[in-house]
Amino acid sequence: MDCNNHSSVKEFLIQGFPNLRRFHTLCFTLLLLVYLVTILGNVLVFMAIWLDSRLRTPMYLFISTLSFLEICYTAITIPKMLADLLADRMLISFNGCIMQIYFFHSLGGTECYILTIMAYDRYVAICKPLQYPSIMTNKLCIQLLVVCWAYGLCGPLAEIVLASKLPYTGSNEIHHIFCDFPPLLSLACTDTSMNILVDFTINTIEIILSFLFVLLSYIKIITTILRIRSEEGRRKAFSTCASHLIMVILFFGTALFMYVRLTNSYSLDYDQALAVIFAVVTPFLNPFIYSLRNKEIQNALRRIFQKFIFRNPLDMGKQRDPED
Repeated sequence: MDCNNHSSVKEFLIQGFPNLRRFHTLCFTLLLLVYLVTILGNVLVFMAIWLDSRLRTPMYLFISTLSFLEICYTAITIPKMLADLLADRMLISFNGCIMQIYFFHSLGGTECYILTIMAYDRYVAICKPLQYPSIMTNKLCIQLLVVCWAYGLCGPLAEIVLASKLPYTGSNEIHHIFCDFPPLLSLACTDTSMNILVDFTINTIEIILSFLFVLLSYIKIITTILRIRSEEGRRKAFSTCASHLIMVILFFGTALFMYVRLTNSYSLDYDQALAVIFAVVTPFLNPFIYSLRNKEIQNALRRIFQKFIFRNPLDMGKQRDPED
């Protein structure tokens, strides 16, 4: 890297997908459709749970929080990616880059913890069904969610502080589709081994330990399910975990390959593909996995549409005027 330029970098140039520059209009259209469907799908799941009193249970409280989190999570990267696809030069300010990294990782960490407590919820529901109401109380669920958000928002602070203090006096080209730690550290004109070690330590605690907890929970869950004598009972028990297990595989699978490594060198195509899965595909699939596979959410959405959309205007007028 050329670090002879002693002036500090004030803005970064996002490279995006250099091989797809001829197809930016098509990429913009596809990404916009994916983003709109992602927002709409997660909003519908969130509304279905909060507007239907029958879904006021711990599992659906966690699902609604996850949907809200996905709405915030995609807002960190996709709108900027859409704007960049229409711009001649994909620029982002230094402070904007740092803020994007912080919110991307803090919300990602929060999702990591929420998926972990969802695994614990399924463990208690299947392995200790008689104790479930007394263990997973609404108070405990809210406390767990507060802890998840607190740890998630505080998690990347050390990495952010260290990265923001590095000298960036050379190239300002970020070879990625948005700002992230590995491509940013590769631009620093100094030794970044300390930053890489801190990143590795935090990501190991956040991702690997959470994944091991989820894995242990599912080992006990599967062991319990296999002990159920009836085939119908086993099917019902496993169906309550299938949606969460799919999300766990998608989220932790990409997160492990992206962030748990002791080097700042990376393959551009490899990281970009994983970033698309992590930041775009997983939030997009979340509402489909939970709503299309879950009959209770489907029924809740149907009741909401019947109540608020397909209600007869004459009936609504009668409700407003008791004398009629």
